Amino acid sequence: MKNYLLPLLLMVTSVSLAQSSKDIYDIIDAVSADRIRADVTTLVGFGTRHTLSDTTSNTRGIGAARRWIKSEFESISDSCEDCLEVFYQKGFVPKGDNQRIVKDVMVVNVVAVQKGTRYPNRYIIMSGDIDSRVSDPTNFTDDSPGANDNASGMAGTIEAARVLSKYKFENSIIYVGLSGEEQGLYGGKFLAEYAKEQGWDVMGILNNDMIGNIRGVDGVVSNRDFRIFSEPVPPTETDRQRAARRFYGGEVDGISRQLARYVHKTTKTYMPEMNPMMIYRLDRFGRGGHHRPFNDQGFAGVRIMEAHENYTQQHQDIRVEDGIAYGDVLEHVNFEYAAKLTAVNAINLASIAWAPPAPAEVQIGGIVEPSAILKWSRSEGAAGYKIYWRDTTSPTWDHYRYVGDVDEITLEGIVIDNFFFGVAAVSDNGFESPVVFPNGIFRN
Repeated sequence: MKNYLLPLLLMVTSVSLAQSSKDIYDIIDAVSADRIRADVTTLVGFGTRHTLSDTTSNTRGIGAARRWIKSEFESISDSCEDCLEVFYQKGFVPKGDNQRIVKDVMVVNVVAVQKGTRYPNRYIIMSGDIDSRVSDPTNFTDDSPGANDNASGMAGTIEAARVLSKYKFENSIIYVGLSGEEQGLYGGKFLAEYAKEQGWDVMGILNNDMIGNIRGVDGVVSNRDFRIFSEPVPPTETDRQRAARRFYGGEVDGISRQLARYVHKTTKTYMPEMNPMMIYRLDRFGRGGHHRPFNDQGFAGVRIMEAHENYTQQHQDIRVEDGIAYGDVLEHVNFEYAAKLTAVNAINLASIAWAPPAPAEVQIGGIVEPSAILKWSRSEGAAGYKIYWRDTTSPTWDHYRYVGDVDEITLEGIVIDNFFFGVAAVSDNGFESPVVFPNGIFRN
């Protein structure tokens, strides 16, 4: 009997059903810098992963790279009893679509979906980029190792899938390698459009683009700092919503900014040694990343990346010039740091995937009164709700009150004029949805 039960016990314990803060710490501990190193090394070994590079070779080019990524996701799925649905998602780009598309190309993403048990059509996404480039963005033949940009983000995404596939979540998680980033954010555009066509309820995307460098071109060395880029409000907002902001606020309280605050809060709670820096712009000055196409479709999305970039190691031909070694090569990647940022992603994916849906509607009142009043729509699966508020100049939600399973609260003595407010749904195990900024007002 003992021998008969052992396989069953192993099968039951191979996937964790617990949901607690201990699980979050276990997830952090499970992320492996050695596995990330091995994956980055493999990706670099394909020579070039330029979007327009060879697709037929088994050892060189983007075709070989994406087939290997798909095989890794499939291997992970085999280890968790087919818990991942792995597939290619693609779109065609004709020659001349922009100056970097010098021949017809099929842009191919590699997608792995871990379906939620309760809300399978609600998705939180982690992405890395497959492709790489050298100085000339149309040069698709020369070696372009792309160790940090962006084998680091791709390896982190694969590692997050390894770790989180050991758990079950109420919401779905997508791990994806996006292609065509260096040629014009094509992979993100095609997947965001696909998500829209499929009717996916996308809660947000955590775009990881360069998570392995700690030595900045400015001389700063830090393995603790990282940046979270987010746009203030969605580009899809209506004229009416834009006009309302003049009177009711919300200039920095769009859905992407709330996702950024969520990542900041979760990191400070469980990884206090890290220094998340919220950057109040869509991306780096004049540059772009693969969260932007999702923002364009009205989805929340942020970019997570190193704080101290080294431009001699980005988009550069491999060479030595004036004593400076140029090129995005393996030795410049700090794998312990990449593991830390992978863990940042993993705990936020898990926290959101274990949380109930955020309230769809939040209304606020209390004009010319000594108290703020909030009302909200109930969320399926929520055990209760948290009310958050902050000074209007504060970047983070600094004050909160858990109010239980109700749908209205009056905050006595808190004047509506002096603060911003929001509401989050909370599970019975304490996992919270992102905060929802009021999207309606009422007058008594």
